[in-house]
Amino acid sequence: MTETAVQDLTTERAARLNEAGEFWDRRISEDAANAKLTYTANGESVGSVATRINAGKHEFLVDEPAGLAGDDEAASPVEFALGALISCQVVVYRLYAHQLGITVDGIDIEAEGDLDVRGIFGKDDAVRPGFSEVRLRINISGPESAERYDELRQAVDEHCPVLDLLSNPTPVTSEVVKV
Repeated sequence: MTETAVQDLTTERAARLNEAGEFWDRRISEDAANAKLTYTANGESVGSVATRINAGKHEFLVDEPAGLAGDDEAASPVEFALGALISCQVVVYRLYAHQLGITVDGIDIEAEGDLDVRGIFGKDDAVRPGFSEVRLRINISGPESAERYDELRQAVDEHCPVLDLLSNPTPVTSEVVKV
């Protein structure tokens, strides 16, 4: 990417972040209830154990590898969870870098999650079916000091919605409906 293209992207990103911030400032100032959003998605089973997900105007497939009864046509649910965490981190890093005046040239995030399948298959009730631990490695390039990037990490850790979902219990209700 040329230096001009990088500058154009930086300028466009700043403009979009400013526009979004100003929009939400106005909406929330008008009525705090405007801050509350509801996201929806629906899924339909396809193939062996895959699911076709519709979220807004987007559609994607989620599957499992053959070892977990899938056709390996797409990433698994837990891989999507890691991907959701990574992508949410990128958004919040960009948002808070902008707010804090911290220059970030590039962000590359790696996520690892440890999962013990004994929990999934009911082989040991003491083993949780979800991740026992998730590790993130955030590689940031730019001119700032390590201390400034750590300040940014702290702000992101406090405000990333998907990190919050994975770090704190969220009430979930479910209902089976026979059709």
